Amino acid sequence: MKKASVVWWLVAVAVGAGGFFWWRSHSAAAAKAAEAQASRGPAPQAVTVFTAQQRDMPVTLDASGTVVPLTTVEVRPQLSSTVSRVAIKEGQFVKQGELLFTFDDRSDQANVDKAQATVLHDRATLADLARQLKRNQELKAQNFISQGALDTLQSQYDAQKALLASDEAAVRGAQVSAGYGSLRAPMAGRTGAIAVHPGSLVSPTGDALVTISQLDPIGVSFTVPEAQLPALLSEGSAGVIGASLKVARPATVTAQRELIDGKVAFIDNTVDPTSGTIKLKAEVANARQLLWPGQYVSVQLTLATLKGVTVVPQSALILSGADRRAYVVDPEGKAQLRDLKLRYASGEFAVVEGIKPGEKVVMEGKQNLRPGTPVKVSAPAKAGAASDAASGAAPLSAPASGA
Repeated sequence: MKKASVVWWLVAVAVGAGGFFWWRSHSAAAAKAAEAQASRGPAPQAVTVFTAQQRDMPVTLDASGTVVPLTTVEVRPQLSSTVSRVAIKEGQFVKQGELLFTFDDRSDQANVDKAQATVLHDRATLADLARQLKRNQELKAQNFISQGALDTLQSQYDAQKALLASDEAAVRGAQVSAGYGSLRAPMAGRTGAIAVHPGSLVSPTGDALVTISQLDPIGVSFTVPEAQLPALLSEGSAGVIGASLKVARPATVTAQRELIDGKVAFIDNTVDPTSGTIKLKAEVANARQLLWPGQYVSVQLTLATLKGVTVVPQSALILSGADRRAYVVDPEGKAQLRDLKLRYASGEFAVVEGIKPGEKVVMEGKQNLRPGTPVKVSAPAKAGAASDAASGAAPLSAPASGA
């Protein structure tokens, strides 16, 4: 028994010594690994970056507007009459001067004929008086008649001449009245609903026979904040509109959203004090009739263009009160925090100062960074509107004001 106890004691000592040496070797290896890790620094953080760009950036203002015709005319008759013919159809595009309606003008034509007959009669009378006056002048030269008789005949001739001029004016007046027997389009445009039919009795004080609206070019009415008024006027030319715009036609089931170029044609002379806005009207080419009166559209005004500025995505900016910052990857692959000055922001891009074109700005993963943290670029960030922004077109955002 004593010999067995000694054996077990020796085994226990051997196991304890082996465990001690195993713990000591692994502790040394762990210490060396920690020391190596400390010498290498913290592990790189995975981030995505965007390369800052230098290009022109348009300064835009978004608003909502309503399509309105630039000109609308209500067609009415000049005289009371009966419609004899309707020469157009509802919704038809008409040219300026195209025939719209004809009326019963028999009475007016008879008045023209009567006035012309009166002119012929008075013209013949004037010719007879002219012959008499010539003969009497010859007789007076031979002292066969008195001067008083010649003066009387001269007065008759002058009165007849004036009467003839009056009759000729009456002919022209009758012809004008007869011209009201037909109505022609005063401008080019699209007709609305026709309110009469052949046989209808019409008068100047009655309802309009039809309305014609100009659709090409067409207008867009909208409002902007009064603070933007100075930017709408070109520098050095007070009252001259210097802003251009694009109109976004809403998407439909069969057509995609489309941008149409236009120009600001009118700025109201008064700011609305209740809303602090000013009314504007744009003129837009509409040859394909993509815009229709009463339609709701989005409007984007380009007030100015910032030339050669540095542009980065707004998602790369770190907001801290009124301050703007961003992480930039330095040549050593470490993240450095930069203080920025925000000049302008539109859509997903911002114009900043404090970053040079070509520098890599961290977009995703910046929440885990500290200044000096090594980074690993996992994939280049893609901006959805990068191609549009590079061409100078900023995406339309939510409207800023109502029409």
